[in-house]
Amino acid sequence: MKRIVLDTNIFVAGLRSRNGASFALLRLIALRQVKPLVSTALFLEYEAVLKRPEQLAIHGFSVTEIDRMMGEFAALCEPVDVHFLWRPQLADIQDEMVLEAAINGRADALVTHNLRDFAPAARFGMPVLTPAAFLEGTK
Repeated sequence: MKRIVLDTNIFVAGLRSRNGASFALLRLIALRQVKPLVSTALFLEYEAVLKRPEQLAIHGFSVTEIDRMMGEFAALCEPVDVHFLWRPQLADIQDEMVLEAAINGRADALVTHNLRDFAPAARFGMPVLTPAAFLEGTK
């Protein structure tokens, strides 16, 4: 089973539309065909972003529904202890926790819509893929 780290934008896109690759990837996770890796900091980031008022207005879920969904997601995740901080590697400090979870968890891939932002991950041998590219590789 592939072990991946999701950038927060995958959650946002997956909840906004059921038609895209991000939603398809979240569905594979729910079906236990892909194992998400997550650190505590990254999990809290997912939750905080999904509960922002502008996000609630777009995806239409309530805070209670987000809490329930994140509880279910947590049960599907493999926790990652971040023993080594590799900062600074990326231009956006918020992306550092995503990269650190991927490296410390020895993920098979980091999945994001922002490939350029994670280009430095190549020095760690970490594949950085869009959801569509990841799904194509799982066929």
